[in-house]
Amino acid sequence: MTAPAAHAAPRIPAPPSAPADALVRLHLSESPYGPSPHALAAAHRAVDDTGTYPDPARTAPAQAVAELLGVRPDQVAVANGSDELVLLTALCLGDRQRPGVTTADTFPGYRICLENVGRGCREVPVDGIDALADAFDDAGVAYVCHPHNPTGGVLDRAAFDLLVERAAATGTPLVVDEAYLDFAPPGTPQVPDYLGTGAPVLGLRTFSKAHGLAGLRVGYAVGRADLVGRLRAVQGSMPFSVNRAAQAAAVAALADRGHLERVRRGNADARERFRADLAARGRRALPSVTNFLAVPVPDAARAERLLERDHGILVRDAGRFGLHGHLRVSVGKAADLARLLDALDIVAPVTGPGPGPALPTAATAQERP
Repeated sequence: MTAPAAHAAPRIPAPPSAPADALVRLHLSESPYGPSPHALAAAHRAVDDTGTYPDPARTAPAQAVAELLGVRPDQVAVANGSDELVLLTALCLGDRQRPGVTTADTFPGYRICLENVGRGCREVPVDGIDALADAFDDAGVAYVCHPHNPTGGVLDRAAFDLLVERAAATGTPLVVDEAYLDFAPPGTPQVPDYLGTGAPVLGLRTFSKAHGLAGLRVGYAVGRADLVGRLRAVQGSMPFSVNRAAQAAAVAALADRGHLERVRRGNADARERFRADLAARGRRALPSVTNFLAVPVPDAARAERLLERDHGILVRDAGRFGLHGHLRVSVGKAADLARLLDALDIVAPVTGPGPGPALPTAATAQERP
């Protein structure tokens, strides 16, 4: 699909910085570029019709996703953000008498959903992807975050192949959270690459990150048709969870490939400038292909608290995800990142030598930059 030629989106200007007395939001990986103008216009048009229910089958966005990815519409389920999809997969995929499995030191939503639906969750320490693959034998469903949150790394092809092979051999559905995939470089392995294998794989994606539609809450799953069919069946209990504006905006966002490419390029450039600015102050960051960097600090919980209290800057203590001693910082507006760097020098001053190379951690050992 291509954007309508008559309405090509203009080049995105550098976003303005927040007022000095406003909270700087660098904690939720939100896009500083905003949505496609076409998506925004489509949402506004849809809001004008609030007297009728939205399409419960999410037909238009599912069809748009299918056309873009070259899959059938029955291999796509559109939902109220990827968070709803995580819950749906926990509710209905695989052997529900067995706990789910995921890696430690990652997004906690998989564990929370599995525990809340009564399945339980086993978190595997990652000293290599083999540990997660071995755990498929006793798992009802498996989750992996790729690109990884909160480190920003990605699985290489061999690691992804191994997980898909284990899913096929054991019959354990593999759910891959691909929320940040839009920022990853070409050639990064992804679920659609494996749909022809017949393996029980499912990818979860969102419009909240690169597409800038976080406030509308819309995402989708793509995968083997029988797995998608189970998600859709469970969705029937809440058929209108994706509102009219979100459905319309998603279709328009997918069509505007030019906007997405500009966001990708702008984010990559800004991320590397931020990395260089960190290095200039004696700091380093873990390798990342996403729109955030994990920045080591001695006491991340304290730094998060003081940055908000004393400087009005919101960042995420990655210890909440199991990655202790790091702040996850969104690649936001240039002026906001400069404000953060100045504040970091106050709340977490550098006391040792220069940054040196980024060191692998338990959460990144299986991932390449």
